[in-house]
Amino acid sequence: QVQLVESGGGLVQAGGSLRLSCVASGHTFTAYTLGWFRQAPGKEREFVAATDWSGAVPYYADSIKGRFTISRDNAKKTVALQMNKVKPEDTAVYYCAAKPRYYDQDQPYDYWGVGTQVTVSS
Repeated sequence: QVQLVESGGGLVQAGGSLRLSCVASGHTFTAYTLGWFRQAPGKEREFVAATDWSGAVPYYADSIKGRFTISRDNAKKTVALQMNKVKPEDTAVYYCAAKPRYYDQDQPYDYWGVGTQVTVSS
C-alpha cells in the first residue's frame, strides 16, 4: 500500500503559476505509476497528467498540455505538478493518485490522496 498527501494548492490569478506536490509513504515508490486528477464543482473527476515509474514518460490531458508539467523524484518519494499560465477553468480540487506500474494505461488508480484546492481568479 501507499499513502499520498498533497500540498501546494491555493488562490492564484489567471496567467500565474502554482506548484503542487505529493509525498508518498509506504511501499516501494518506484513500484507505482503516479498521476494527477482534478474535480471541479459539479463535474466528474478527470485525468490531468501521469508519469511512469522512472519519470521519463509523462502523459497529459489535452486541456493542459503545454501548460502543466509532471515530474517525480524517486529519492524523495514525491511527484509534482507545475502549473503555468493557469486559467479560471483550472479551478478544481487536485488529487494525487498511484497504481502499480504493471497496470495498463486504462486501468484505474488504486490509491488516492485527499486532494488540494486550486482556485484561479480571473
